[in-house]
Amino acid sequence: MRLGLALGYWGRGPDAAHVPLAQEAERLGYDSVWTAESWGSDAFTPLTWIAARTSTIKLGTAVAQMAARSPVTTAMHALTLDHLSGGRMTLGLGLSGPQVVEGWYGRPFPASPLTATREYVDVVRQVLRRTAPVSLDGRFHPLPYRGPDGTGLGKPLKPITHPLRPELPVLLGAEGPRNVAQTTRIADGWLPLYWAPDRPEVYGDAVRELPAGFRVAPMVRVRVCDDVAEGLLPVKAMLGFYIGGMGHASRNFHAALMARMGYPQAARRVQELFLAGRREEAVRAVPDAFADEISLVGPRARIAKRLEAWRKGPVTDLLALSPDPCTLRVLAELNS
Repeated sequence: MRLGLALGYWGRGPDAAHVPLAQEAERLGYDSVWTAESWGSDAFTPLTWIAARTSTIKLGTAVAQMAARSPVTTAMHALTLDHLSGGRMTLGLGLSGPQVVEGWYGRPFPASPLTATREYVDVVRQVLRRTAPVSLDGRFHPLPYRGPDGTGLGKPLKPITHPLRPELPVLLGAEGPRNVAQTTRIADGWLPLYWAPDRPEVYGDAVRELPAGFRVAPMVRVRVCDDVAEGLLPVKAMLGFYIGGMGHASRNFHAALMARMGYPQAARRVQELFLAGRREEAVRAVPDAFADEISLVGPRARIAKRLEAWRKGPVTDLLALSPDPCTLRVLAELNS
């Protein structure tokens, strides 16, 4: 099982902790480092900054949001950074949800998310492979554009820049069983948001028989500490925000996933409290058991024992969310 460093969202100056953490992860032998985006900083710029200050660690977006860019624009970002980094880029994509897509990016959330995702990945692949001009008779991402408000002058084009790697890896963030199943067919890997190593059935039958070489790379909060309950507080804070605030009360993919993982009443309660402005109560309402099963928290010996469950399953890359260099070192030692 490879280790990665998940940095999450960037929101500070260029000399903040992200670059030193990435450099330390590289020194410790971590395979990859990952950045994210929501409705603030983008994922590619901090990753480029990190690329310039590292030399061997692979670079990934977990995730770049599809609504933020057309698929050809995303492919341009990926092929450019792949060249600049000497072939270290991995493209992680996610669809996000209606609240962000429509509220922040000003685009309609696709009526068929699976079709929109499939078309997006198709276009990205075409750009990266550069075997023919990019063309797609698509519902959501048609190329060339043939809409009634167009000129009709568009024509299929090839990228001017030759991609460094035509088969640059594309991973997808997916939560629902049908979305996960499609991901195993059209992508090189999957980025689970919550992964409980003892309950892979939550994501459907597709997880049981994965294609050869398919990557499963969950983001996992990791913290070496003596007090498990205290160590779980950052996990619960993250869950409270995602389940309560990252979506609408009537449509929240994160809350739906928590419900499928066996906590439907707690998910509803967290949502109610968060949307009522009672955020601290929402965090406290996240069950410790749920926070614990999707993270690695506690003394070194406890983490070492629980790490075995992650190794036995389909996980190929454990992406550690941890701002603590000591925790990163311990995890590297335990995984060696």
